[in-house]
Amino acid sequence: MTSPTTAQLRKTALNGVHRRLKAKMVNFGGWDMPVEYSGIVAEHMATRTAAGLFDVSHMGEIELRGARALDLVQHVTCNDAAKLAVGQAHYSGLMNERGTFVDDLLVHKISDTHYFLCVNASNQDQDFEHIRAHNRPGAQIENAGERYSQLAIQGPKALGILQRFTAVPLESIRYYHFALGQVDGVDCLIARTGYTGEDGFEIYFAPEHSEKLWSALLDAGSEQGMLPCGLGARNTLRLEASMCLYGHEIDDTTTPWEAGLGWICKPAKGEFLGRDVLVRQKEKGIDRALVGFEMQDRLIARDACSVSIEGRPAGRVTSGSPAPFLKKNIGMAYVPVASKASGTEISIGIRANEAPAKIVPMPFYKRAK
Repeated sequence: MTSPTTAQLRKTALNGVHRRLKAKMVNFGGWDMPVEYSGIVAEHMATRTAAGLFDVSHMGEIELRGARALDLVQHVTCNDAAKLAVGQAHYSGLMNERGTFVDDLLVHKISDTHYFLCVNASNQDQDFEHIRAHNRPGAQIENAGERYSQLAIQGPKALGILQRFTAVPLESIRYYHFALGQVDGVDCLIARTGYTGEDGFEIYFAPEHSEKLWSALLDAGSEQGMLPCGLGARNTLRLEASMCLYGHEIDDTTTPWEAGLGWICKPAKGEFLGRDVLVRQKEKGIDRALVGFEMQDRLIARDACSVSIEGRPAGRVTSGSPAPFLKKNIGMAYVPVASKASGTEISIGIRANEAPAKIVPMPFYKRAK
């Protein structure tokens, strides 16, 4: 099977802008996306110390409407959406009957009869089909990704930069909440979530306004050190913050308990896909657990490198890279639950080397409040 050509890849409304900025473009889940502009380290550090602007319009949007919308959200996801207030969002798992992840997602409650889901780009169509296949309540479902662009502005200066363009009082939007309002005259959903470990906002809006908003925000932010950022920095930032990535830390072979995501799994809410399996696993106990590690020398652990403990195979690295802000080489991996304690010495297979590493607490990075 041949890989898609650039012409066959899906493109965000900002594709031409990225190319004019001479971004390095890559095939990311079937999308032609910028991996870096000025360099991953520079973009990472700008986000940690000032602000970064990310085009994340490849992310998928699925909308559920009607009197039974909540029933459908509750059936296909593991968190308890009944506890959401209007204007609140939460992180959750889109589950299957085996108690493993179809995807991870953000659930936003627009109203009692309208829920807005943000899902991973490469999974959008399969997520939509999965939700539709399990729509026993009979809610209205829309695969709405083509109606939205999404920009993420992240970093300690993000609020001040974005506030110049909206009358919505951004400081009053609490973490994992959102508001509807205008940004530079464009109707938007403004959410305060983020995937970098920093404070910041995601704005969802109609694609025809993409270049206008990108240019306005970038022009205003550049004088304060904001840089356009690609998927490379997005990945190193989320790894420093110990946030899971679908296809790496979580997939259709992993459960929330194994991934350290028990806080999003709420069996007490009642029936949902995979609930019985998850209840049994929690009662029995898990066999493996996701841990963070630091390399003890200068070698870099990469995704899929082998992990051994006391000379015995123990697992594989799910994500690994240098951590630009922390100035360490870090990673995450699954290991036997008996070996998950912080301080445990492990070895990472890197080419012909067995490189020493040590299990450490997560998150690796946590911003000062």
